Amino acid sequence: MSQLEEMIEELVRAGANPISTIKHSIAETGREGIGCFPIYTPDELVYAAGFLPIGMWGGQTKGTLSDKYLQGFCCSIMKANMEQGLLGKYDFLKGIMITSYCDTLKCVIENWKAAMPHLVTIPVVYPQNRKNDSGKTYFRAELMRIKDKLEELSGKRISEESIDQAIQVYNEFRKAVRSFVDVARKHPSMITPKTRHLIIKASYFMDKKNYTEKITRLIAEMEKQEIEETKGRKIVLTGLMAEPNGLLELLEENDFLVAADDLAQESRQFRNDTPDGIDVYERMAERLGNQDGCAFLYDEEKTRVSLLRKMVAEHEAVGVIVCQLKFCDPEEFDYPLIKKELEEAKIPLLYLELEQQMDSVEQLRTRIQSFAEMLG
Repeated sequence: MSQLEEMIEELVRAGANPISTIKHSIAETGREGIGCFPIYTPDELVYAAGFLPIGMWGGQTKGTLSDKYLQGFCCSIMKANMEQGLLGKYDFLKGIMITSYCDTLKCVIENWKAAMPHLVTIPVVYPQNRKNDSGKTYFRAELMRIKDKLEELSGKRISEESIDQAIQVYNEFRKAVRSFVDVARKHPSMITPKTRHLIIKASYFMDKKNYTEKITRLIAEMEKQEIEETKGRKIVLTGLMAEPNGLLELLEENDFLVAADDLAQESRQFRNDTPDGIDVYERMAERLGNQDGCAFLYDEEKTRVSLLRKMVAEHEAVGVIVCQLKFCDPEEFDYPLIKKELEEAKIPLLYLELEQQMDSVEQLRTRIQSFAEMLG
């Protein structure tokens, strides 16, 4: 195995094995873990407090313990997180940070407090009007409240200097992953859809500084390789996440290449940097205000569709695949607009309804094969 292959394999393995990667990262850094629910938790504050921010995006866990707290129509990410929490799989964490973007998340906050009081729960409440001055003022105060909670948890003061340093770490991380996806599309046989996904996913379970160093070395090695001729069908993915992995394997089987993505679990996380400025809290509030094209953030202009059209044109993609997580209301509300405008623009579109714990991907196979045949 070449050095480049070893680098890819290391990050793929890290993304495919969350628990072992997290425990290794905790041992390696000496930082205790804070679990961070989807989608945009203030990870920089967690990092500045000396903790390791860990992405909690569900998993393949099945069970009935979560049924006591969540209805059957709740999304599979929340059910998996609750199930794993009740099984004690998160007991090694210091605390949990939960956002409140949808009704399910709001329920999870209170249910988690009741069911798992031994894990300190820190709610994160975002302003609807995040772009205006009042929204930014509110969110600045919310960030300071969260900072106070993290100080109670760590027993240490969080200085603005440490927050500024954490912002720099995260901006360098975002820049590096943007570079990775740019290089990855030039090497489709090396970075398949599944490989691409797992390499990005690994960042949720590692110290961002360490991850940035690894992926920067990987990018340098990849850039030494000759650019490959693109032979597959280039597509843009949009939605909450492109899981289970069986979906990505089906894309590979049908010669689809991920030219770009608008996934909440992937590119939306590193699309924008935290801007420069003096006040660290205002800078973090400004980043949230600059985050457009996401179903979970109020967007009067509905810029998501124009963003998708731009991605298709820029990367010469042949179509868009909507990865619709079942029972995810915010994403479902956006779909009619996406469908209408992409059809008017004559951009081929495939809608796939997904669950993380799907027993079979055969129905997906049929739909993906049909889409491939339609594209030719």
